[in-house]
Amino acid sequence: MEDLVSGLLAGKVRSLAKAITIVENDLPGKREILQRVYPRTGNAYLLGITGPPGAGKSTLTDKVIAHLRGRGKTVGVIAVDPSSPFSGGAILGDRIRMQQHALDDGVFIRSMATRSHLGGLAKNTVDVIHLFDAAGKDVIIIETVGVGQDEVDIVRIAQTTVVVMVPGLGDSVQISKAGVMEIADIFAVNKADRDGAEKLVNELRAMLEMVKSEIKPEIFRTVATDGVGIEELVAGIFAHGRRVEESGLVAKKRCLQAENELKAYIYDMIMERITSLGGYDEIVRQVAAKKLTPMTGVEKLFAGLGIAQEE
Repeated sequence: MEDLVSGLLAGKVRSLAKAITIVENDLPGKREILQRVYPRTGNAYLLGITGPPGAGKSTLTDKVIAHLRGRGKTVGVIAVDPSSPFSGGAILGDRIRMQQHALDDGVFIRSMATRSHLGGLAKNTVDVIHLFDAAGKDVIIIETVGVGQDEVDIVRIAQTTVVVMVPGLGDSVQISKAGVMEIADIFAVNKADRDGAEKLVNELRAMLEMVKSEIKPEIFRTVATDGVGIEELVAGIFAHGRRVEESGLVAKKRCLQAENELKAYIYDMIMERITSLGGYDEIVRQVAAKKLTPMTGVEKLFAGLGIAQEE
């Protein structure tokens, strides 16, 4: 474990890969690794890239990585893929689209399955971010599964969140109204060479007029397949980061992230203890049979943990 952590902190690829496997799968040693590396985190720039399916997020991410490498930045990528409901594994489609970076020691790409975790992110995403950070990655990109109304966890993690939109999807603006408007720091209208791109830009601008925010989201046009607009997009990302730093919102963002990490661990620990209790399955059956309300079932489970409920 000593050699593993030392290697990770030195930025060794093999050590980083091994540590991610341990952390992602909750294997023995996870706690020790995270305790050792946590004080060495907080230096990386966290960039979220999200948007509806078919918007070209992976291709855009691929071009952003290339541009960052051109700037001399080291990059860690967490590509969160939907899970198979049967095996729990990820399809790894995002990783396939980024193969041009496979032999670049300055880029480390990891696909993670959501494993039915709601919110658009995998359960241990933040823990893996800490590993990338401690390993010295300058920029960590978190590319999430397609967003809907609830899949907006990315805003609680990233310093800058890019929402990728594309003309031609009938529900693109509806998705924005459903919650994505609140998480976007930057909009990338991808496939901007298509018909309808200007209409989408104008609709987004009109909607942004109604958004009350200290820092208004910007809109960039991109054609990721051709690399068009990527330089301007990356410049906009770092400009947003500077504005956030100057506004003093960074400390607030870090507190929000810390709170959400605590909540995630509280939930996991409570669920682990509750599901290991004798009688858990029986309470589930009683709720299913309508013999107990879910609220009463929870009260019984909490009583098994010695947590008294207030009248």
